[in-house]
Amino acid sequence: MLEISVVLVMLVAVVLSQAITTVLPFAVPLPLVQIALGALLTTVADLSVPLNPDIFFLLFIPPLLFLDGWRIPNRSLFKDAATILELALGLVVFTVVGVGFFIHWLIPAVPLAVAFALAAILSPTDPLAVSAITSRVPVPQRMMHILEGESLLNDASGLVCMRFALAAALTGTFSLPQAVASFLWVALGGISIGVGLTWAVAKLKSWLSQHFGENTGALILISLLIPFGAYLVAEHLHCSGILAAVGAGITMSYAELWGHVRGETRMQRAAVWNTVQFAANGAVFVLLGEQMPRILSGAAAVVREAGHHQTWVLALYVLAITAALAVLRFMWVWISIRFTLFRAARRGEARPIPSLRLAVAVSFAGVRGAITLAGVLTFPLALPDGTPFPARELCIFLAAGVIVLSLVWASISLPSLLARLTLPPDDSHEDEEDRVRVAAAQAALHAVQRAQERLSQQGEDADLYADAVGDVLAMYRKRLDGHRGTADRSSEGWRIAAAERRLRLAGLKAEREEIFKQARLRRIDDQTARRLVRELDLLEARLVH
Repeated sequence: MLEISVVLVMLVAVVLSQAITTVLPFAVPLPLVQIALGALLTTVADLSVPLNPDIFFLLFIPPLLFLDGWRIPNRSLFKDAATILELALGLVVFTVVGVGFFIHWLIPAVPLAVAFALAAILSPTDPLAVSAITSRVPVPQRMMHILEGESLLNDASGLVCMRFALAAALTGTFSLPQAVASFLWVALGGISIGVGLTWAVAKLKSWLSQHFGENTGALILISLLIPFGAYLVAEHLHCSGILAAVGAGITMSYAELWGHVRGETRMQRAAVWNTVQFAANGAVFVLLGEQMPRILSGAAAVVREAGHHQTWVLALYVLAITAALAVLRFMWVWISIRFTLFRAARRGEARPIPSLRLAVAVSFAGVRGAITLAGVLTFPLALPDGTPFPARELCIFLAAGVIVLSLVWASISLPSLLARLTLPPDDSHEDEEDRVRVAAAQAALHAVQRAQERLSQQGEDADLYADAVGDVLAMYRKRLDGHRGTADRSSEGWRIAAAERRLRLAGLKAEREEIFKQARLRRIDDQTARRLVRELDLLEARLVH
């Protein structure tokens, strides 16, 4: 009963954090409010939440990474692939090496392998935390897409690097050729397992739905189980469960473009996953606040063992590490921008030079969040010989401090940096959206006419459907003339209304299929496609219910 009560109290705190953030007259990042509530819970009641690293990692990491991969704009991911890979892979290695040596130099009590592991888990960024900070400030869409893509991939690369560093700390040995070979195995194997499992499940779901009907609850439950299944299978085969979850999410986004799921299922599933995301992210930060007194106590003990007697030195450590992360990130972003301009110049392309403000904004947007906290809490409790893992509590405190400080600093600096910030021009999504709306309306017109002919041939009242089809065709012709609203439905009786309903459903189905087709051909951004499909799903729900 105690464990259940603790979970319920934490979920209540997550809900309260959202309410508090909403009513505050000034912008406060949601994670900071959640950490504060967790710390407040500790003063009111000692929840004594035991943290098993393996269980904690399994519960929080797979669904968060899966959802990131599922919802990231795939076309934008590939369009800015070079920039994203430079940040997600090159910057991670740069951070692990640079910050790892810096931490070991700053705190000799932290062994070098452990310092590398801490640097690796500090390298991933959290776009959800950035979104919470910039919710009241307009952010250039392309910049957010780059940050989201970077976060998705550096979650995986940072966590994989952390695993290798921890293995070196536990065994005391490290071989670069063996590490490279192992990395290729765990990376390619993990991605293959995630992609293969998700694709097989999607095909099986589609076949079962076509032959036996679609059960909304079962399909939602399957989507919730996919990331855990991919993670567990990959870990069992000694591959990367992290990359398996990422691969599963990206594959899920492509599988969805075939439109084999009913609109009602899509809407309910989106609501369930939004709840899972909100609860999982919030619970991690509330748990961080609840653990903070014990983390601080353990970190202070490590500092005293290292010869320091003032606990305020911990704050200096956090400040120094946060500053080192920001400096390295700024250096990498600036070099990356210059290298991109150099390559463009060699190809004969003339590109505008981004302002220094852009590099600073991207650097300060590297906020650490749930993945960093979840990863550092998985540091082993003991070495193979049974002795306590060196500086574990100190590492957890430093990671927690960097999370809090990066959130505070970003909430102060980003609004002013993002104001009036401009990026190099991007393609207009409005023209793209209008083209797809026109194509979808034309597909719907043909589908409605075919449905009328088919129903008349099946013995339905031809005059009845002739009356009903007029209103439906008029609605789509208005869309083609530039009106995006729907026409008011007029009927002379329930039979005409029912006929009009059947024709409208046929039109909505054709519109959806056309939008999915355009998304598969990458003629439209998948984020825009999801929004348009959601509009159609809502219209369908009005007609069905």
